[in-house]
Amino acid sequence: MRSGWRRDGMRLDSHQVRIHLAGRVSIEVCGQLFDQPTFPGQQGRVAFAYLAAERGRPVERSELIDALWPSEVPPSCDTALNAVMSKLRALLVKANLPGALTGGAGYYEIHLPESTWLDLEAAADAIHEAETAIRAGDPARAYGPSAVAHHIARRPFLPGWRGTWVESRRNRLRSVLLRALECRGEVYLWNHEYSLAVEAAHELMGLEPLRESGHRLLIRSLAAAAIRRKRCGRTRSVADSLRGRLGSIRRRRPRRFTTRCSARAASR
Repeated sequence: MRSGWRRDGMRLDSHQVRIHLAGRVSIEVCGQLFDQPTFPGQQGRVAFAYLAAERGRPVERSELIDALWPSEVPPSCDTALNAVMSKLRALLVKANLPGALTGGAGYYEIHLPESTWLDLEAAADAIHEAETAIRAGDPARAYGPSAVAHHIARRPFLPGWRGTWVESRRNRLRSVLLRALECRGEVYLWNHEYSLAVEAAHELMGLEPLRESGHRLLIRSLAAAAIRRKRCGRTRSVADSLRGRLGSIRRRRPRRFTTRCSARAASR
């Protein structure tokens, strides 16, 4: 697991660098937020998402060009890419991350603090931890990580943008979402939250109607809920019976007491 976040995936350490790529693209450094409008347009957000998601390796210019112009590459793509990278570098400097974006002969690379929290990485780590806990028969330990993975993976990734790399990332995020719903269902069943388990199963089946795990989860959730309702019905029936008997005893006791008092008075 990467440093920089707790086991529940929600807390950063002293570096305080937080990056969101799913949903609204943003950078947060020491509490200062650089939200989506601060980026140099949609292409700037795509370029940053590409470099951040692929951090740890140099990204060739040709990869970025394919990502920024997925339909048709303009003749001036090199000049346009240089302009996007220049504006992106200025944003990183403003975010107190000078030197984060470097370039060489035909490539770019982003260098972030080792403890940087990145939502896509956090989701991948969280779903791995949740599935490990489920397989170990410890659903309690999967509660937090499965929630983190579900919360992140359900957000859209660069909505409105097309391209091979973007679609591959969306597919990976979708896979995390499906697995997170499976884990959430197991956690809800363990915690007797059957209605939430049914909701997780329906959401899973809505995304993948032919996914067998979704149907199994729905059947188990509905069966558990039915058993619970039956037990509650029996409990209510017993309670009603006890209340009826107690009421009968209470109604009889005053009459007996009155009879005994009358008999004693007559004997005197």
